[in-house]
Amino acid sequence: MLRTARLAIGALALAVVLLVTAVPAQAVVWSSSDRWGTWSSGGYTLYNNIWGSGHGSQTIWANSPSNWGVWADHPNTGGIKSYPNATRYIGRRVSQLGPVTTSFNVTVPTSGVAFTTSYDIWSSDHAHEIMLWMNKYGPVGPLGSFQVTAAVGGHTWDIYRGSNGSNQVYSFIRTSNTNAGTVDVRAVATWIRDRGWFGDVTIGDVQLGYEITSSAGGRDFVTNSFSVSG
Repeated sequence: MLRTARLAIGALALAVVLLVTAVPAQAVVWSSSDRWGTWSSGGYTLYNNIWGSGHGSQTIWANSPSNWGVWADHPNTGGIKSYPNATRYIGRRVSQLGPVTTSFNVTVPTSGVAFTTSYDIWSSDHAHEIMLWMNKYGPVGPLGSFQVTAAVGGHTWDIYRGSNGSNQVYSFIRTSNTNAGTVDVRAVATWIRDRGWFGDVTIGDVQLGYEITSSAGGRDFVTNSFSVSG
């Protein structure tokens, strides 16, 4: 009986340790380890979004839509496992966009991982996807073929274009990694339209998140601040 009690206490202690490593030490407003966990606040929605095959465990937490993060333990195998993100919907055509900017500041691991910190900006019909890779680590690469290097929206990018079979993808890979900055969304969307890659589409979701391929052993990805204005 005593041995059983000790085992139960040990198991409880281990569970507490695992929980502490998965979320920040301070109390958080919301957290979830569910694959499709979501939380909405102040016009933003957060998604845990563990969508890839062969995934491990992941916990998302938030103090606010602008201050959130994930603890992710995905195996060191190929293929994207998840894209935890925060989203704000715009809902206006490119020609009708006023100034639309987004700012971010993150703290991310830089070794023993494969991921990108990236924006996903979608047309409202999900036929077109604009990816803005703000940083990348490990063996990851964009979809499609290289088009041009250009300065657009406040940054210089290597730009790729392709299709994933469901939608057109325009990948803007920043020529050097950064953990903080501001992007002019209207300028990026207008640049793509002016090249004839899409028409006067309606810009829908503007998402910032972490496209994680591997993070074996568990790593923290922290969004210190994030906002979409306009």
